[in-house]
Amino acid sequence: MQRPRRSCVTFAASTALVGLSLLPLLALPAAAEPDAAPQYTPGPLLQRMLDGPMAGLEEIVFATRVPGRDHWYVTFGNYADHSDYPQNLAFKKEDGVYWGYGDGARLCRMNLRTGQLNVIFEDPQGGVRDPQIHYDGQKILFAYRPGGTHVFHLYEINVDGSGLTQLTDGPDDDIEPTYCPDGSIVFCSSRCRRFVNCWYTRVASLYRCDADGGNVRMLSSNNDHDNTPWILPDGRVLYMRWEYVDRSQVHFHHLWTMNPDGTGQMVYYGNLHGGIAMLDAKPIPGTQKVVSSFSPGHGRPEHLGFVTVVDPKNGPDDRGFARNVSKNTNWKDPYALSEDCFLVASPRGLHVMDGQGNQELVYQLPEPDRYMQCHEPRPLRSRPRERVIPDRTILQAKTGRLILEDIYNGRNMAGVKKGEVAKLLVLKQLPKPVNFSGGMQPLTIGGSFTLAGIVGTVPVEPDGSAYMELPALQSLFFVALDKEDRPVKRMHSFLVLQPGETTSCVGCHEQRVNTPRPISTDLVAMRRSPSPVEPIADVPAVIDYPRDVQPILDEHCVQCHCPERREGKTDFTGDHTAMYSVSYWTMQTRSLVSDGRNQPFGNRLPYSYGSAASRLMTFLDGSHYDAKPTELQRKTIRLWIETSATYPGTYAALGCGSYPVHLPVGPMLNRCGSCHVRELSNQAGKRNALFFPSFGHQLEPMNNLSRPEKSYVLLAPLAKEAGGLELCKEVVFADKEDPLYRQMLAALENAHQRLVEGKRFDMPDFRPNEHYLREMQRFGFLPGDLKPSDPVDCYAVDRAYWESFRYDPRRQ
Repeated sequence: MQRPRRSCVTFAASTALVGLSLLPLLALPAAAEPDAAPQYTPGPLLQRMLDGPMAGLEEIVFATRVPGRDHWYVTFGNYADHSDYPQNLAFKKEDGVYWGYGDGARLCRMNLRTGQLNVIFEDPQGGVRDPQIHYDGQKILFAYRPGGTHVFHLYEINVDGSGLTQLTDGPDDDIEPTYCPDGSIVFCSSRCRRFVNCWYTRVASLYRCDADGGNVRMLSSNNDHDNTPWILPDGRVLYMRWEYVDRSQVHFHHLWTMNPDGTGQMVYYGNLHGGIAMLDAKPIPGTQKVVSSFSPGHGRPEHLGFVTVVDPKNGPDDRGFARNVSKNTNWKDPYALSEDCFLVASPRGLHVMDGQGNQELVYQLPEPDRYMQCHEPRPLRSRPRERVIPDRTILQAKTGRLILEDIYNGRNMAGVKKGEVAKLLVLKQLPKPVNFSGGMQPLTIGGSFTLAGIVGTVPVEPDGSAYMELPALQSLFFVALDKEDRPVKRMHSFLVLQPGETTSCVGCHEQRVNTPRPISTDLVAMRRSPSPVEPIADVPAVIDYPRDVQPILDEHCVQCHCPERREGKTDFTGDHTAMYSVSYWTMQTRSLVSDGRNQPFGNRLPYSYGSAASRLMTFLDGSHYDAKPTELQRKTIRLWIETSATYPGTYAALGCGSYPVHLPVGPMLNRCGSCHVRELSNQAGKRNALFFPSFGHQLEPMNNLSRPEKSYVLLAPLAKEAGGLELCKEVVFADKEDPLYRQMLAALENAHQRLVEGKRFDMPDFRPNEHYLREMQRFGFLPGDLKPSDPVDCYAVDRAYWESFRYDPRRQ
């Protein structure tokens, strides 16, 4: 790849950047006035460290900038829309969008022995973050956003403030860089062009580049964030990976490793027990341990958490081998000089901390500057290079290879017999070009946050081995299928292969602390060439419920399961509700599908999940009355369930197509409260709310926007003589002229009219919302001069977007 063009390549040229102030070794005003503060003397804890683990260390480097207001990852880039969250959390609105960063930053150095503080670099309207000292101790790598611009890029500067050099450029953010011992740089970047699966903001995943910023290449295809990479002494990259494949979106952001070329991606610590965001991890000199910020729950802003020491020697799942050092969760950016000596930052300033959590304030910003905070303290000195791991990629290859030794070796595999697993269904997570909420709607009702694409299948041999060739740089996960294509086990994480990489795994969720078994030299799968993925040609790669599943239900189910007959108290019509359809709601309210729930665990028991555990499949096996679907129709529904049973097959459905019904709830409570009121508790407190046995507090499945008069909220209380179902203990509406009936019908007709005018993704002439269109224009998948009257095929646009992530050596 051609080296990127630089907008600023030297210290002298950089003074032209908008809003930039370069102050080589210029003391801050407070430090320049000797009467403004008492004479500096290191405190007792700092002095003890200067005499011990910090012996020979004079100065540290750190950044100051405006802290984020939102989640720990919202410190760059734009929000997706103009709703309340962006308006309340963003710092400004410019160029038609809200932005998640504040203005004002410095790169500083401080002498710990004398207290002398100097500004290396300052931009009152810009952003400075993530400094790392080069191995020679003479220059600093950092991320910088010049004032008046929106994008962070990688820069280097000499420690005396001279020689500012821009390394990367482009329309996307580059942050959190780390030097690698082979001369390359690994960093996080929003070049992946996707949004957080459960929030309004951009994702940054791992990339690498040459020392001069050239040859940028993706290392991780994560749908969500990778963060804070750092090199371990053995040469691997330690980083935080946030992931959720059909499990909770807020529990699994743990420590992983990879080689600097992206190969060998493997969990380091966590990923089984949720509830902590493990950020800013770095090695502790002289040990095999690392120090990290363990930010509680889903993580606090700016990575605030416990300073925690992690010992990986007992494997990734032993929570007893992580020890909290600090006494509270108000710490960030820990840097270890020993297991008893840490540099740390807090909202107050910079500190030193010992191994028992005792801490001492070393530096605090002057009062006028406290709209900013101190971040990322690093010792300013040379350091040895870590081990160089040879590159294992073949960038001309489009695929990588995976060897599975024995699929029957693993946790929760009891009862699965040798030869029972016949193949692996290969799926991939599909990134989101935009997102508009913290929930999964309208993709699922309480299930997956993402669409899954069907890649195909690969065989598993009778001895449990498999050898396969898989597409590079895709977030792949597997479903083990038996000879009848029933799912035995499912993967709740994802695998990324680099081009030309060959890697292996022992089994299915195997124990990572067991002594390695003797490796068979005669695996059946290794007697042949790797199996290419066999595509499934007769089913769409991304299944769309209204397009692909509903016609099967219309043909075989709706005659009996409709508002007119409602056999088995079930309705399979495709009529629209406020956000979904009647039949899609039926799948949930009647527990017909076992899909991916938003729960903080994975690795479930064999056959307990997916189509094997879905009651719907038993009604489609030919034994249920006259329902005789074809094999292809059964296959389509089975694969729909295995791909997380989503409602739309396009992300253009996000943020639009929802038409709430404004029912007269007060009069309904008065009229129906004696039977249909239960106490509802939520974050707003407790209140009485309508409750229906089949639907709970959910009113949406009872509302039919396509045919308002067929809504169960009307039919259930209506007398049979008037065309109703008369399901209540007593007739509520004797006829359709009842005033409350007319009020409720008017509310439903109003929602119907809004649906007709505004459309939904499965309706003719549907057009995605302005924010989806803007981002797809920015990413290059829609023309910049798109007119309001121009048709948009959202399925084709999504396919083009996803296809752009297919690794192609010609694009490198």
